[in-house]
Amino acid sequence: MDQRISFVTLAVADVAATRAFYVDGLGWEPSFEDGDVLMLRAGEHLMLSLWSRAGFEGEVGPIAAYDGVAPITLAHNVPTPEDVDRVLAEAVAAGADEVGPALERDWGGYTGYFADPDGFRWEVAYNPGPIGASLLP
Repeated sequence: MDQRISFVTLAVADVAATRAFYVDGLGWEPSFEDGDVLMLRAGEHLMLSLWSRAGFEGEVGPIAAYDGVAPITLAHNVPTPEDVDRVLAEAVAAGADEVGPALERDWGGYTGYFADPDGFRWEVAYNPGPIGASLLP
């Protein structure tokens, strides 16, 4: 098996509200949508696939109930700390909940988080190391 991820699929409560956030708010372009599924290209070979919970459960199985934050984060790396602040502000303007302000981290980066309409946490990160640089377009 090749070492890569092609799709990240998340179950969402309301596909229309999710679309309003990502497409209308953040300006992302849909690659596919049918009312129950919204797919957004997130990289050259990566698709963010957002499914209605019912559709997700129909294909994958029952969704586990939990309290608190889903045990996953998505990250968007940027080239400067100023870009972290700008992207966080754009996300909040689009309707995201700001989870916390951006901070300088012990590992040398500068990151902050926002939550999309379903509470999925997005990290906006300036990572000054070689791995961070390798992830920028």
